[in-house]
Amino acid sequence: MSNPLFREARQAVHTAKASSAAGGDVESSVNKAKNALSSAYANSNVEEQRQLRTLQDELNTLQ
Repeated sequence: MSNPLFREARQAVHTAKASSAAGGDVESSVNKAKNALSSAYANSNVEEQRQLRTLQDELNTLQ
């Protein structure tokens, strides 16, 4: 994927999951990931949007 917003969103979700596993500030990292997902979704193609929905589902499990 060449979409930098998509890569940023994927990394933000990964960071939120790592923060949750380490007992860190989950709320802050989840909020950052939500913002990144929103920006990426608005600027992505159909396949990226499908993957972003999957990432959103993973993020929802952390809340």
